[in-house]
Amino acid sequence: MRILKTILIILFFALKLSAQTDSSASGKIEIMIIDSYISPDEPHKFVLSFFTSERCRSKIILDDKSSYDVSKNLTEDHKIELGAEKLKLQRGILYHIVATDSAGNETKSELYEVKLPDGFVIPDEKDPGIFSICLGAVIFAIPAPAYLLEGSGHRWSLSKEIPLINFYSNGYNYPAGYIGLEYSYIFNAERKNYLRLGYKQMVLVEGIKYIAPGIGTFTDFKGYNGLSAEISAGLFQIQNVFTFYLRYRYNFQTVSDGKNFHEFSIGLYSNFFSLNL
Repeated sequence: MRILKTILIILFFALKLSAQTDSSASGKIEIMIIDSYISPDEPHKFVLSFFTSERCRSKIILDDKSSYDVSKNLTEDHKIELGAEKLKLQRGILYHIVATDSAGNETKSELYEVKLPDGFVIPDEKDPGIFSICLGAVIFAIPAPAYLLEGSGHRWSLSKEIPLINFYSNGYNYPAGYIGLEYSYIFNAERKNYLRLGYKQMVLVEGIKYIAPGIGTFTDFKGYNGLSAEISAGLFQIQNVFTFYLRYRYNFQTVSDGKNFHEFSIGLYSNFFSLNL
């Protein structure tokens, strides 16, 4: 490991002159990661060290939320260690490095990822416990109310969506997308019961949690089938488990005597019982 470090450092400084020329032209500071890992032995620590192409101050931003100073003084050699008890470790760590030169110009790095080591155990104080799990399951079961507009008429409905499969890419707070199964009951309607299957693509948005466009299909199992297009916005989190959302959905009927209708709803999103990929 030390030999590898030495080689990386030599390469870094060998390329530094050309990097300085490029960075001065672009106004960006070059960042070279040396160490980035979570120690497998207790007490677990997140260890990060890196070099910069010029003397600067630096900090890291974890999951676009928490910020920690790495170097408060101007330097080219940066290192920080954070105890695992300070971090909300679930699947790993995502972080950016922000370097600030003597003139106050900032350079933000790409998004880096550190995965948990094999056998890592979340400390007991972060274990939600059986009561919290049961309470979460009760909240998760609460149906989402919806207001339906069909021509000049309107109705109310209740629905419950269960995300079946989550597809993760860079983020851990939310998946990149998921396949969901949903049951809807419409009051005072000729066809009251619907089962839906659809896919939502989740896009993280600054200021709120996400925007999620989606498509789906539905049926009443009696020959009344249709397609839907929707968009939802996750506004805020509750206990870092549930996300309150607003949703609009337009439903297309595929039968000759069917009617299209609009749907406005609110609800809570969570991936409690999902398969994560």
